[in-house]
Amino acid sequence: PRPPEKAMVCFGGMFIELPKAKTREMLRQDQEELDEEINNLRKELRVKVNRLYEAQGKPELKGFNLNPMSAEEMKLINRILEG
Repeated sequence: PRPPEKAMVCFGGMFIELPKAKTREMLRQDQEELDEEINNLRKELRVKVNRLYEAQGKPELKGFNLNPMSAEEMKLINRILEG
């Protein structure tokens, strides 16, 4: 049996049947936008936390400017650890 060429996607409170390729592209695009928004919020948070610490007269928070590892980097590290 052939897999169905369409996928059911939930938009709000209703399900819509769309071609799988279109659905995959929409999900990829949404994920890219979400990743970009998350990165922007992280950058803004770092600046705000540093300003808060400065206003309180505390030293700058060390290690707070670190960036999370990408999925690719995590795969490579796991591969190295596995041997």
